[in-house]
Parts: sequence; structure tokens; C-alpha cells
Amino acid sequence: MRAVRLEAVGRLALREVSRPVPGPTDLLVRVEASGICGTDRHLLHGEFPAAPPVTLGHEFCGIVEAVGEGVAEIAPGTRVTGDPNIVCGRCEACRAGRINLCRNLRALGIHRDGGFADYVVVPESQAHVLPANLDPVHGAFCEPLACCLHGMDLAAITPGAGVVVLGGGVIGLLVVQLARLAGAGAVVLSTRQASRRALAEAVGATATVDARREDVVAAVAGPRGLLPGGADVVIECAGVAETVEQAPRMARSGGTVVILGVMPQGAKVTIEPFDILFRELRLLGSFINPFTHRRAADLVAAGVLDLDSLVTRRIGLDAVAETVAAPAAPGDVKVMVLPGM
Repeated sequence: MRAVRLEAVGRLALREVSRPVPGPTDLLVRVEASGICGTDRHLLHGEFPAAPPVTLGHEFCGIVEAVGEGVAEIAPGTRVTGDPNIVCGRCEACRAGRINLCRNLRALGIHRDGGFADYVVVPESQAHVLPANLDPVHGAFCEPLACCLHGMDLAAITPGAGVVVLGGGVIGLLVVQLARLAGAGAVVLSTRQASRRALAEAVGATATVDARREDVVAAVAGPRGLLPGGADVVIECAGVAETVEQAPRMARSGGTVVILGVMPQGAKVTIEPFDILFRELRLLGSFINPFTHRRAADLVAAGVLDLDSLVTRRIGLDAVAETVAAPAAPGDVKVMVLPGM
């Protein structure tokens, strides 16, 4: 079979490899769709810890083709989404219910072979059943949506709240939709690209701001801004220093800032601790998807999110390496990998 392998930092290639064999409690899944994530670029450049050589792809959906002898609940022919994050269940964090902070966390597509391949092995415990009639491209959104849901849980948006979303990529555009579903009264998205601002308004943002403006903080949170005095909740989804530094300045006193975007490991930003103290801001990090993947699968199956508008390109396995190696193309939101293409 074919697989896109991270062979070392800076080296990603499509290879012919043996089809994997499922263990006693595993599923062999034929991959139908797998999403390219910004984290894949970080992995390629050594900016996020991984375990090469490994097949990338941690956002995927597919059909179960074979099961191990100990699998009891999921039969061949079932469509599933895979939660890539495998925890030990034994460390202090796991026993405290903080499974996303597991000391021994291992992830499909990062430490174990993932979904940029014709087939992937998924532990039954990590598989969540999807409807047989669901578009598999929609199924591949479950993992990023699950991460967004964890951030939303931390944000605790209340009906009528004012929300700012920084970043117009797929995470930001999913968060816009989730914020509206949570009852936010105003959802303002800030991003540089005009096409993404238009898309944000199409999927539910009440207003957008060009992030290139010198007065972007004032335009959002100033006395004459869209949310005078600042937002109840600011969710940073871009993973760049500029927006991480802007986020506290766009929050109202007593507001909440959630960092969802992934910056390269080791990168630093400048913030003002006195401002966080004096205005009693809640500054929270949101890491992956503890107990939210099933909820994400149910939300996708319910059809209440606009996912089709977020898919800007579909490619085959032969185009993955060059796509991940290049900066995101202007206008790209979510690039979907279809191994059958």
C-alpha cells in the first residue's frame, strides 16, 4: 500500500509499504479521507515532537476492512472516525481525568502510523462509529472539531456573550460556528485574508476585521470598536505571536482568553502580566480533545455545521508531501487527502 512517511525532520515522501495487520483489539481501516493540519507542517519542520519514521495524518475517516479477534463491538463495513490520541490510563494525569495531559500520550499520525495512507490500524477503543450515509470528508473533520469543542468547554461561552476569534483557518471557522451554536450574541473574526473574512461571515460571524490594520485592537475592543471595552471571550486560533499577544488586549476586564492555535515549540511571545492581574483575565491553554471526540462525531453526523464551505482542495496521496512542505496556499482553508483519488 501507499503511505506518506515522515522519514526525518525535513523529509516527507510517498512510499510503498506493507499493509498493516491489526492486533487482537485493533481495526484495519481503509482510509477514505484525511485532513492536512497545520500541525503536519510543524512536524515536518521539527517544531512539534514526533517519532519518525512515521506515517502522518491524524484527522481521518474510513471503512473498517478487518478486525482483530478480540474486537467485539465494531464490525467490518462500518464507517469510523479515529481519535488519534492514545493515553495510558495509569499516570497521575489520567487518573485525575486529565487524559489530554497524559505523561505517556501517543498519537496516530505523530508517534504511530496515521491516515495519510491507504490503510491505518486503529485501536477499537479509539474508533467512533459514523453513519453509513455520511460524507467521509465530513467524517475527517471530527478530530479538529473535537479539539475546538475542548476549547469551547474552557471558554464557557454564555448566551449573548461577545466573542472574538483570531485566525481565519479551519479552527477559527469551526469556532465561529460553535460560538453561534453556544448562543454568542456577537462573534467577530480577525484575519488577514479577505476571502477568509467573507467565508467567516457566510458561516456565522457577525462581523470581521482585517488583521493587517494597525489599529486592529482598537477596532475590536476600543471605545468605538465592534465590542466596546472588549470581548467576554477571545479565542486565539492562528498560532502566531502577533495574535497571541493581541488576545488579552481584546478581552474585557474579567474576560477569558483561550489559546487554541499551535505555535512552534520554543517560540516566545510578550505579554503584560500586570494587565492580566489588574483586569483579572483568565488566560487558558487548550490542548487536544479530552472526552470530546464522540461529541464531535455526533455533531458532524447531525449536519448542523457548514463543513463543505471549509474544504478548498481535494488531493491524492501523491500530492501530500509537496502540499505539506509548502506554506498554506492563499485562500486555502482545509485541504482534504482522498487516497482513492
